[in-house]
Amino acid sequence: MPLVALTGGIASGKSTVASRLAEHGAVIVDADALVRDVQAPGSPVLAAIAAEFGAEVIRADGSLDRAALGARVFGDDAALQRLNALVHPAVKAESQRRFAEAFARDADAVVVYDVPLLVEARVDDPWDLVVVADAPAELRERRLVELRGLDEDAARARIRSQVPDAARREIADVIIDTSGTLADTLAQVDELWRRVSAQD
Repeated sequence: MPLVALTGGIASGKSTVASRLAEHGAVIVDADALVRDVQAPGSPVLAAIAAEFGAEVIRADGSLDRAALGARVFGDDAALQRLNALVHPAVKAESQRRFAEAFARDADAVVVYDVPLLVEARVDDPWDLVVVADAPAELRERRLVELRGLDEDAARARIRSQVPDAARREIADVIIDTSGTLADTLAQVDELWRRVSAQD
């Protein structure tokens, strides 16, 4: 019943790795989806965000206006820390509930937590394995421009706003190099699956 943390910088190919592991039968818990869930209309977290950052970050339908909130915290470390203090505990609690639920359904499950901000928020958790999807910043910048339509300055800013690649590599048990072909990446993921699925 391994619990695997999967992380990587923006446009690192982390989603490709997660999708391949899911094809093999891993249970994927998506941290970004959990964030959306704990910030749902009517949730205590959303109410706390509104109290901290103002009613203008809430849309007329009661949902979070992510763009408005992003504008308030992007580039403001103190504001981002305040936001994280509201969101991270709730996400952590919900993720642990889902891990337990997955193992209750199948004690031999391989559970993968797809979490972009592992270094920032979750590095102290008892992972059996930390997997990092890794590609050079220049390649990730090109992917953001070509595949997501960002201009070069915006792509560069997104990458620079995250922790350095070296910080993720430092906590990695396994590094999946996604800078080659898709086939190369998938072969590495298949090897990872053989490793984690063979654990006692």
